[in-house]
Amino acid sequence: MTRTAAIPQWHVAGDWFDACKCDIPCPCTFAQAPTYGDCDGVLAWHIREGRFGDVVLDGLNVLMIGSFVGNVWEGAHSEPYAAVFMDERADEAQREALQMIFGGQAGGWPGQFVAMFHPEMRGLEFAPVRISVDDDLAAWGAEVPGRVEARAEALSGPVTPEGARVQSTNLPGCETGPGQVATWGRALSYRVDAFGFDIAREGRSSKHITFDWSGPG
Repeated sequence: MTRTAAIPQWHVAGDWFDACKCDIPCPCTFAQAPTYGDCDGVLAWHIREGRFGDVVLDGLNVLMIGSFVGNVWEGAHSEPYAAVFMDERADEAQREALQMIFGGQAGGWPGQFVAMFHPEMRGLEFAPVRISVDDDLAAWGAEVPGRVEARAEALSGPVTPEGARVQSTNLPGCETGPGQVATWGRALSYRVDAFGFDIAREGRSSKHITFDWSGPG
């Protein structure tokens, strides 16, 4: 099947966040090199609303573990590795849709990002992917039991108004694409023991960013 014949119109929108090796704030989101020259982390997507043609994707989750060296946005990076967990609650049609969208084959922003990042895939598994995001963005977290765990809280300080969030717009290196809003946080912890990744860190960068994608164009 050709790409145009096989891929229907699709749209997904929701919450994305990461927990990574960088100091706060993560330079990658500002299109700069990672704090330590390389980065690893957990990336999580929760689809609030989504359709792939007639296939409904509301409420499904995807989690990726990634690692690279250098500046992704300048094309000056190397050793990009990734592995993906997708929501085991998805039925056969939903699984195919998730793989098409997040694998980049369905176009849209994921297609552009995958082409730029071009990671070596260490694995794909359907598993219980649990993602939580507070309505007021005070905290967020993700878990694949026994394999991945990430917890973060919104960044604040002595002059931050109570309940207010530290946010950025017009990000030059926004991982979820143009036009989104980032809320900055601190990764309380993130731990990975899966697909050859062995990571345990605390107190590093985290941010929540909305995403709103469509395709295949």
